[in-house]
Amino acid sequence: MSEILGTSFGLFVLVTLVMFGAAAWQTGQALAHTWRPYWHMIVYGLMLAAADRLMLVLLFGGKLLAVPPYLVAAVVTIAIGSLGFRLTQVRKMVGQYPWIYERDGLLGWRERR
Repeated sequence: MSEILGTSFGLFVLVTLVMFGAAAWQTGQALAHTWRPYWHMIVYGLMLAAADRLMLVLLFGGKLLAVPPYLVAAVVTIAIGSLGFRLTQVRKMVGQYPWIYERDGLLGWRERR
């Protein structure tokens, strides 16, 4: 398991999930608030994953050029950021255009009938 994560499970949870997950969530919300396209979240998620790896290397002695831990961090940050992006986008569409759209589940909206 530590070969895939690059560090211990506790460090993975603390740094990747808590710290960089929160940063990814805020990034997704900021992109949705400014009406940016979704693909920006992919780019920012990859950059956050690189920063996550760098922090784990500098503070905790992980391996810098290890591909599997980077990919795990990238998937986690992009997933958390995407959820923040979509929830904010739905909230904005329904809130700004209540005469056109209504909420359709947690992650969607539809035209009002």
